[in-house]
Amino acid sequence: MSLPMRKFRFSATLLTLFATGFTLFPEARADGPTPYPDSKDETAWPGQGPIRCFEWMVSNRAAFWKQRNRDQGAVVFVGDSLTAGWKPEILAEKFPGMRIANRGVGGDTSRGLRFRFKEDVIDLKPRAIMLLVGGNDLSAHGDPAATEANIAAMIEEARQSNPKVPIVLCLRPPSANPKAPYKPGAAADLNARVTKLAEGKENLVLLDLYTKFSGPDGGINEIYFAPDKTHLSPAGYNKWAELAVPAFQKLGVR
Repeated sequence: MSLPMRKFRFSATLLTLFATGFTLFPEARADGPTPYPDSKDETAWPGQGPIRCFEWMVSNRAAFWKQRNRDQGAVVFVGDSLTAGWKPEILAEKFPGMRIANRGVGGDTSRGLRFRFKEDVIDLKPRAIMLLVGGNDLSAHGDPAATEANIAAMIEEARQSNPKVPIVLCLRPPSANPKAPYKPGAAADLNARVTKLAEGKENLVLLDLYTKFSGPDGGINEIYFAPDKTHLSPAGYNKWAELAVPAFQKLGVR
């Protein structure tokens, strides 16, 4: 075959490929988040522990994807429904001047968060991160050691992307929901592990939402909780903000 004919056939092949949507660099034209794997396929998920995957999680992540350019360089709040529950008006009032991207997804476990952590958090090149996760692990009776390992992996991933990124790491608030009970001692075990995990880490502040949201008897302080005794009331979010503001200030984030 002559050289001109080879060039013609190569060019025609390229035109056909691009016309059908093919690209030599598929990662460069992604138009949405990486789909969740099959929740029954343990090997497809990073980390350890319970897996939960619901339709609204897919919708949430699709919405996050559309906001990813706008949210570059924001302070990222990430976690499960407690994080998702922040109201924009409370964020604006309690964190004036701070551009915040909320990446909370209701029902998420630490393993699910680990799956989406790069696209929903790291890829935003966050100015800072506030992380709270683990409640759904506990209600699914997951091993606190597995949750600890997932949180440690996410901190390490954030540090690999930006060694100096400030992180506010939250202890899990208490819960008294009879429909989603924790194993006895599991919440204390997880919080003790997270506390130890935070020791000696630079640019990281541990935020104690357990003690501050507990009553004198060690149970929940109901003023801070919704009727289900797991999610937070408006007073709970005001309290969280009251605790978070000085934590961010300590890290130089204002």
